[in-house]
Amino acid sequence: MGVKIVETALRDGHQSLFATRMNTEEVLLALAELDKVGYHAIEIWGGATFDACLRFLDEDPWERLRLAKKVCKNTKLQMLFRGQNILGYRHYADDVVEKFVQKSIENGIDIIRIFDALNDIRNLEAAVRATKKYGGECQIALSYTTSPVHTVAYYVDLAKKIESLGADSICIKDMAGVLLPKDAFELVSALKKNTKLPIELHSHCTAGQCEMTYLKAIEAGVDIVDCALSPFSGGTSQPCTESLNLALRDTPYDPKLNSEMLEKAAAKMQPVRQKYLANGLLNPKVLSVNANIIKYQVPGGMLSNLINQLKQQGASDKLEDVLKEVPNVRKDMGYPPLVTPLSQMVGTQAVLNVISGERYKMVPKEINEYLHGRYGASPAPVDEEIRKKIIGDDKVITYRPADDLKPEFEELKKKYKGLAKSDEDVLSIALFDQVAIDFITRRNEADKPIKLKVSV
Repeated sequence: MGVKIVETALRDGHQSLFATRMNTEEVLLALAELDKVGYHAIEIWGGATFDACLRFLDEDPWERLRLAKKVCKNTKLQMLFRGQNILGYRHYADDVVEKFVQKSIENGIDIIRIFDALNDIRNLEAAVRATKKYGGECQIALSYTTSPVHTVAYYVDLAKKIESLGADSICIKDMAGVLLPKDAFELVSALKKNTKLPIELHSHCTAGQCEMTYLKAIEAGVDIVDCALSPFSGGTSQPCTESLNLALRDTPYDPKLNSEMLEKAAAKMQPVRQKYLANGLLNPKVLSVNANIIKYQVPGGMLSNLINQLKQQGASDKLEDVLKEVPNVRKDMGYPPLVTPLSQMVGTQAVLNVISGERYKMVPKEINEYLHGRYGASPAPVDEEIRKKIIGDDKVITYRPADDLKPEFEELKKKYKGLAKSDEDVLSIALFDQVAIDFITRRNEADKPIKLKVSV
């Protein structure tokens, strides 16, 4: 049985390379061909796509999903879901989590990949329950990172908990691309020995070793790997789909993808890549190798954020100092994996520490909340001296953070009944507030169905 492939070009590929700016017309451009390739699934939704549609593209993310489902008749559609954070940046009440899962599945999603930035199982429970309830396929991701506490034994223990939670598969989510080939072999081997669930590997090419990591993981028995079609592969994205398909041809791991359809899809998407290179959104810098990622653990999206933050402060020359400060802040915070929203929080704190000249003189609200336990349990103990400096003698919660949240959905539905035309609209408002309200207002005033005219 060959290794299975999940295609990421239409979600993480363009999210990693040019800030999720591909519009719906472009997403649909080669979808008919991709649907005939023979993938395990196509990742098309979730992550930052929802925010980007509403905030930058003036598009309804729900409509993108419905249109994609109309085209995709043979292949499962997959999304990325941040547990209790859904696709936003705070914890939402359980009723909003459940309703979002329900509507995602109703509108066309087959597989939901659910993760928590801290690997706090309690933050996954509501999303997992809802996925099972509404008949979706539930994949739980381990947020992969390295630290004194993130050992193979730690991940095996986590995988066992995930299996008992009711997951259909497990994903090793290496969002920073720091998983090395030998470590991948060891980790996959251990997971295969200790769990019956299919294992998927997701990584990034940022540090230049990802293809080797994939091969060692495949040799260790990984079932599925995430790849991106050639125009949106490499750099801060995933390894190239066509290349892996060729590399594994006539081996026991042969994915047996349809090469002709891959070629046709890539030819259609090449002008899209050229468009974003030409308009500057696809910066050639993100296509180069940065081996320092292994040392600093900074994912591609986080790196571009740090560069922008420093530019705005007129402190671009401080980038190296900030990169050195990131691991220190991470250690102080109990080694959280650097994935949304923790990557932004740790990165911002490192910037403030360097710019102000005094560590923790200025502290973002989110770090304050994190130290109160509002995001969940840190993987390792937090530095108590720093916690005390920031929150004093305040009580730190040890229960599931969402237990403090009252149901939100019906109240929002009532509040916006004149504006929201559907439950999907209410969910958009729940997650993105004014950004969604502005979009829905414009859409209602225009009251025009989406016109699909491909322009690249």
